[in-house]
Amino acid sequence: MLPPAVMETLFSEVNYTASKRMMDATVLRHQAIASNLANLEVGRYKRVDLSPNFKAALRDAVRRSDHSGLDAMRPAIAEDASAVSRRPDGNTVNLASELLAMQDNALENAVHTQLVSGRLARLKSAIAGRA
Repeated sequence: MLPPAVMETLFSEVNYTASKRMMDATVLRHQAIASNLANLEVGRYKRVDLSPNFKAALRDAVRRSDHSGLDAMRPAIAEDASAVSRRPDGNTVNLASELLAMQDNALENAVHTQLVSGRLARLKSAIAGRA
C-alpha cells in the first residue's frame, strides 16, 4: 500500500487537477448547450455558456502551479454577452453554432477523460506492482 503522502502527491499534480477541473467544465458546458438548444424557439432567450473567466483563471493557475487555486476552482455558467440576436424575437441562440460547440465540447471532454483515466490506470498498475 502506498503511504498517504505519496497518494496525495499523485493526485495533487497540476496537470491531473487541471484535467479534472476541465472535465467538470465540459459537463457544465454541455448542460449550457443543451439549455440553449431547448430554448432555441423561446423569444428573448439569451444564450448561456461556460463563464469566459474560468478558462483564463485555470490557465493562470496551471502556469503558476497553484494547487490550492485549482482545487478551489469551480466552473460556472453565465449569459454569453458576445452572442448577438439575428432574429426579431431577440433570441441569441444559433443552431449551427450550438451544434458545433457541442461537438467541440464532446471532444474536449474525451481528451480530459482519457488523461484522467490514464493517470488512474498507471496508479492501479503501480499498486499492483506491474511496470
